[in-house]
Amino acid sequence: MAQFVDWDLAAATAGALSKSGPAVSISEATQVVSELRTLTDEAAGHVAAYTGLTPQVEVPPVRVVDRRDWAKVNIAGLQQVIGPLVSRLSGDKPPGPLAEAIGSRVTGVQAGTILAYLSGRVLGQYEVFSGDPGQLLLNAPNIVEVERKINADPRDFRLWVCLHEVTHRSQFTAVPWMRGYFLGEVQAFVDASQGGEHLLERLRRGVATLSDAVRDPDSRLSVLDIVQTPGQKAVLDRLTALMTLLEGHAEFVMDGVGPEVIPSVESIRSKFNRRRESGNPLEKAIRRLLGVEVKMRQYAEGRKFVHGVVERVGMTGFNKIFTSPLTLPRLEELGDPDAWVARVHG
Repeated sequence: MAQFVDWDLAAATAGALSKSGPAVSISEATQVVSELRTLTDEAAGHVAAYTGLTPQVEVPPVRVVDRRDWAKVNIAGLQQVIGPLVSRLSGDKPPGPLAEAIGSRVTGVQAGTILAYLSGRVLGQYEVFSGDPGQLLLNAPNIVEVERKINADPRDFRLWVCLHEVTHRSQFTAVPWMRGYFLGEVQAFVDASQGGEHLLERLRRGVATLSDAVRDPDSRLSVLDIVQTPGQKAVLDRLTALMTLLEGHAEFVMDGVGPEVIPSVESIRSKFNRRRESGNPLEKAIRRLLGVEVKMRQYAEGRKFVHGVVERVGMTGFNKIFTSPLTLPRLEELGDPDAWVARVHG
């Protein structure tokens, strides 16, 4: 089978380029890990009570990771998705030993560079690629680093982060079809490509574009260059609507629960928003190309949509959104809660 990425090299590159975390003693690190696990359980109770969503499958325990471990988990997840994808698109026909070796190593270094950058930014994640139903990851060094930078109460900030990430876990464990739907849309994106070899080349170019952006703030290319067919654009619209919903729902829940259980939540939200919006030109360019800027808009747009729906039909009425893929909001409905309510509630 043709190898698109040298995954071992990607992991080694991510490990070598990942920045060290904030200075903490062994006892402090142990305390952070223990508290994050405890707060995850506490957050789960708050989220279930507020949303009415309860897991329908067995929920794996939270995994508290450092930056290198986070990169390793995501590399393993990407390998699960991209390996079969490349095999399918290439028809198991290798491009030739030399071309494959050089191409996969170059892409491995590029992928590792991207993941090293992201490993220093992500606070938490519900990782769905590696296995069913997915696993909640909390990136301890980044959480400690941010809480120090914004001078937040450590326990308050950690619980605040846990509320957001546990909401994501609830979305996938209380709605058992969600993971399959998401992975199916990723597959649909591939199926909508015009020709396997062309898509592989665009994917490789997309990885190169992101890797270049980490090094070159003047890069003007966009990762959306890999989206070229109308079919892919339609799938991307559905994925964008889904991710905006999930991110906005998590923001809505953390801000809804927060005032009841986190004394300093208003200060944390204000400082955290300012941090999100700030950044030097290099970081802003990288965030744009990696889709982080889009994600920031998703937080705001999605939260506004969820708030609008809950305001009209209550939380129980909102939860009809998780009935099936047909009740998920369409992209154009995200700015018009009334349209979704009219379509789903009649």
